[in-house]
Amino acid sequence: MRAGRLIRGVLLAALATGIAAGLYHARLLDVALVGQVAARTGDAAPLLFVLGYALATVLFVPGSILTIAGGALFGPVAGTFYSLSGATLGATLAFLVARHLASPEWIARRTGGRLAEFISGVEAEGWRFVAFVRLVPLLPFNALNYALGLTRISLTQYVVASYLAMLPGAAAYTYLGHAGRDAFAAPDELIRDGLIAVALIAATLFLPRLARRLRRTGPALIELDALERRLERREDLTVIDVRGEDEYNGDLGHIPASVNIPLSDLPKRIAGLRALKDRALVLVCRTDKRSAKAAALLNDAGFNRVEVLRGGIERWSAGRIAPARP
Repeated sequence: MRAGRLIRGVLLAALATGIAAGLYHARLLDVALVGQVAARTGDAAPLLFVLGYALATVLFVPGSILTIAGGALFGPVAGTFYSLSGATLGATLAFLVARHLASPEWIARRTGGRLAEFISGVEAEGWRFVAFVRLVPLLPFNALNYALGLTRISLTQYVVASYLAMLPGAAAYTYLGHAGRDAFAAPDELIRDGLIAVALIAATLFLPRLARRLRRTGPALIELDALERRLERREDLTVIDVRGEDEYNGDLGHIPASVNIPLSDLPKRIAGLRALKDRALVLVCRTDKRSAKAAALLNDAGFNRVEVLRGGIERWSAGRIAPARP
């Protein structure tokens, strides 16, 4: 455990140093410099451009100059492909770095209340949320790559949605570079305004959907495999089963070391649970409906680290109970 924390600490320090260096030297980057470097690399220029773009993305170097340079160097079609490939590769690397250094389960344990509901809503939207934030040019692209890695959005959805949603902006700035940076100073602002308009349209279509989901979303959900890993590591958490006593001792069984507090008894038991207010709580019922109601009661009482096992004891017991003989 200590070795793992040490490795994460070293990687985090190295990443922070790299980002600081990238931000400091970003002011030296311009289209002419990129062109000079590409001219020296000959046939390897496209590959090195993609890899350089990816590294720049990880290190928080603004990508607009590189995209414009891609258009000037490789033309509107190839330049768009190379810039988009480099941006997507870099965004994926940043996503994976964040997921490795701080897993979604780690984030879920340390969030609660409205923040946990927001993260749950974002995860439920999946690729739609990724596409939306890629279409909004005012949101910081580099920071988003790391932030999205802290959610449970699947890698496939993230990569595909990012690539497709970034295509319009990449094509616009690549064409700007192809046509000539100085001659198109005004169109630069026009393109930016156009992308903002697209973002506003996307916002009017997407945000009401997300708001509705956040209004109806319940507490943070935990997947079965995540709970199993946390129990195996003997993490500091308490599992509360809110089924009735008969169900708790019934055919589906219960999670070992769980505490049985029926939902009907929970309101009068909350005072006695105050000692667990800052402890991670995982609620379980037969499915996850009663657990969601119990989580709402605990959240209202100030318990901020509450999660509900998705699928409940039915999912936990699947595969653990031998099928009945015919």
